[in-house]
Amino acid sequence: MYSDEVLDHFHNPRNVGEIGEPTAVAEASNPVCGDVMKLWILAREGRVSDATFKAQGCVPAVACGSWLTEAIKGKLVAELQAISAEQIEAGLGGLPVASRHASMLAASALREALEKLRP
Repeated sequence: MYSDEVLDHFHNPRNVGEIGEPTAVAEASNPVCGDVMKLWILAREGRVSDATFKAQGCVPAVACGSWLTEAIKGKLVAELQAISAEQIEAGLGGLPVASRHASMLAASALREALEKLRP
């Protein structure tokens, strides 16, 4: 049902937790399924130096948050706009159709964080 990448990120999530003094904090939720994701980003000199998340939801929601934080660390803030739900899904080796809401949740949290990072 789930790819090896999804299961790895679920069983061994990366970057779980909070950042003490983040540059941006965002929270996204899916009212239909009840999943919630919170994303913390620390940016320095236009680059993401740290990113963490907390997710309350299904296996893919945790996996998407984990993958997203790995993907954005070290990137220029300007590059983050290009990250889409489809890219998150692809990075995890795909998601079942019924689980695609998880990648949209992660992408929504990122979009909200980017709004807060704008000068």
